[in-house]
Amino acid sequence: MALESNLRIDGARLWSSLMEMAKIGPGVRGGNNRQALTDDDGEGRALFQRWCEDAGMTMGLDQMGTMFARREGADPKALPVYVGSHLDTQPTGGKYDGVLGVLGGLELVRTLNDLGIKTKHPIVVVNWTNEEGTRFAPAMMASGVFAGQFTQDFAYSQEDADGVRMGDELERIGWKGDEEVGLRKMHALFELHIEQGPILEAEGKEIGVVTHGQGLKWLEFTVTGKESHTGSTPMPMRKNAGLGMARITTLVDEIALSHAPKAVGAIGQCNVYPNSRNIIPGKVVFTVDFRSPDLAVLEDMESRLREGAQAICDTDGLGLEIEQVGGFDPVTFDEGCVTAVRSAAKRLGYSHRDLVSGAGHDACWINAIAPTAMVMCPCVDGLSHNEDEDISEDWARAGTDVLLHAVLETAGIVD
Repeated sequence: MALESNLRIDGARLWSSLMEMAKIGPGVRGGNNRQALTDDDGEGRALFQRWCEDAGMTMGLDQMGTMFARREGADPKALPVYVGSHLDTQPTGGKYDGVLGVLGGLELVRTLNDLGIKTKHPIVVVNWTNEEGTRFAPAMMASGVFAGQFTQDFAYSQEDADGVRMGDELERIGWKGDEEVGLRKMHALFELHIEQGPILEAEGKEIGVVTHGQGLKWLEFTVTGKESHTGSTPMPMRKNAGLGMARITTLVDEIALSHAPKAVGAIGQCNVYPNSRNIIPGKVVFTVDFRSPDLAVLEDMESRLREGAQAICDTDGLGLEIEQVGGFDPVTFDEGCVTAVRSAAKRLGYSHRDLVSGAGHDACWINAIAPTAMVMCPCVDGLSHNEDEDISEDWARAGTDVLLHAVLETAGIVD
């Protein structure tokens, strides 16, 4: 059976599933707060499992809580083609980041069932645990353990802001499986995701063919000074940790701009102590996020920042500690899988362009152990990690159509 351009998913059914999932863990203004291993995450998982079982799939669950819904293939010896993303969200997240990739995979299987299409290779729809890393750092945690980037003990020991361990929460919500992590072998993996950037919408493109992923460095800075009264401490005698952070913030911006346009950097999280309006900060802890698709650029930015930050703190009489708390090298996705995505977009007549992903994704880790590629669709104003995140029903359908064709080309259709 040849792949034909009229082979499409049910866009209305996909959209209905997205809206139904969005009812679980609602945000305060239209988005979602379904953080990893909360009760809401557990409820979302249960709904996904029910939908998968209704579609005739069997559910596997590993010790990191990652869900693997399998549709059998005609060849029992053929390795599965995996497709999916994540269901957890940011505290003020949108309805589509990650979720589109999981439910797009489910819709793909539903469409194959509707049309009576059998594949040579099995298809497995996956929901990776704790991709966002917002409650338990670092991000992409379960896929990282699967790919050997982190140990399972390390993941279990990570604590949230209240000191609750990830391993304990996995047990508490009832989603810790028995399957050993990382034993599954993959023929390939495809991840559908919203762009989380403005390029596709600005250029009027319906599909992003992701060829590379940016490398990332997360560096946690602790700047220490001396707490003292804001009104009675003379300016020359102050050791202001907040001022040190401000100067390092400017340096971060200068370094990233020196490698524009393909490098970015910012301070995204900071905590000031004691955070009182009339006390000069004695300590500031903040995280720098550097990204680039070029490893040499990434290393240059880190080196210049470490050296410059130390000089700033030495000049101001401040203490400085720097710890890398996350990161990965730039990713080049599998040429064969990328070609399958590009060919699918052409076959279906969707406008498309190659993209470098600016965000981290589970596919970035899996790419180290299996052929991998990503499909992206636009999002309004490039906005993500925000409750105002939005996509159109047509964009969701187009991205999932391309996913369907790329997966079928890779899994093989049995006549």
